[in-house]
Amino acid sequence: MPNYRDRIYQYYVHARQESLAPESVNGLKPRAAYLKRLIRDHFPLDKNAVIVDLGCGHGALVHFVRLAGYHKVTGVDRSPQQVAAARHLGIEGVHEGDLMNTLQSLANESIDTVIAFDVIEHFTKDELLTFLDQVYRVLRKGGKWIIHAPNGESPFGGKMRYWDFTHELAFTRASITQLLKSSGFSQVACHEDTPIPHGFKSAVRWGLWKIIRGILRIYLLAETGAGEKDCIFTQNFLTVAVK
Repeated sequence: MPNYRDRIYQYYVHARQESLAPESVNGLKPRAAYLKRLIRDHFPLDKNAVIVDLGCGHGALVHFVRLAGYHKVTGVDRSPQQVAAARHLGIEGVHEGDLMNTLQSLANESIDTVIAFDVIEHFTKDELLTFLDQVYRVLRKGGKWIIHAPNGESPFGGKMRYWDFTHELAFTRASITQLLKSSGFSQVACHEDTPIPHGFKSAVRWGLWKIIRGILRIYLLAETGAGEKDCIFTQNFLTVAVK
């Protein structure tokens, strides 16, 4: 029987309506504000921290992490097209490899920050438990696991859950907190992927999002009697877990 993951990952960049990777690093600019905020808010202060980006794609985050002054950062991706795209973009430190094998090759408590951006939704539940335990093993005490994943709590949660043929799961802040805390992580914080004001258009988007978010909270208040101020409605969301 053919393996569906092998087939999809082999052509992961180009087997879609538009190429997943830009033609030059200038094409990464639309993601710059979000990734720079991510680094500023959640990365270690020590620029000598050891960072591993698992499922790094064509290396967008690796690129901005290096620009921020971190030098001990490595990216790994299973897709040969993603790795080739990173090389085309001139992004160093991106290697092709199996994510589980990569984790198993790392020593206990040897990593300061592990990143899994749009990764954990590709696993089955049993596979994810094994992956999670390996991440926990390689993280130093106080180290962080930064996760970005589809949000099942969003009105458009189904869109991201089924956006990719290899997606197996979606999460909510409740389910991912349950998973991480039952596996030993001491702190878990979840964050919306809200627009980031950095110009006129983005400021307008931010204002509209605030209005829409308020309407969604009113909907929940009408249904459940609870406004749930900390609800996360964006299609994807960020989770930061501390060992």
